[in-house]
Amino acid sequence: MSLVHNMLLGRHSNIFDALRGFPSDDSGADDTRMDWKETPEAHVFKADLPGVRKGDVKVEVEDGRVLSISGERSGDPIDDKEKCEWHCSERSRGRFYRRFRLPEDAKADEMKASIENGVLTLIVPKRQMKKPEARSVEITGGAASKKRGKEKDVVCCSFWPL
Repeated sequence: MSLVHNMLLGRHSNIFDALRGFPSDDSGADDTRMDWKETPEAHVFKADLPGVRKGDVKVEVEDGRVLSISGERSGDPIDDKEKCEWHCSERSRGRFYRRFRLPEDAKADEMKASIENGVLTLIVPKRQMKKPEARSVEITGGAASKKRGKEKDVVCCSFWPL
């Protein structure tokens, strides 16, 4: 969905959340920090997931080009067993969910994933894309140009492959 559509439907608490692509279900999902960089060989995603085990993270590719990262951070087990008085609670808990549309040059079927020291790393290799070729297109003149003695004009245009 578009950024404006999400804002109008109240799916983001503010414009900054909408720009970052966070869901807004108030479950702790809004604080999964991500980096996405592009190298000549690959797209590299890194997510900070402190305390999350490999089995608690799910990485999927939907519709061939939508990268989905989801999972759940559990709270401290001691919290459930005894009553306590919190003085500060800044660590995130609960579900997390992020989605990214991969560019056309991404080889999603060759993606590699690893998690180490609370950082999930996804490496999506890139395929070489053809550069657009320029070709000349002949434009023939209408009745007005024939009267002036011009038979045709030639214009050079670039066409992007689809």
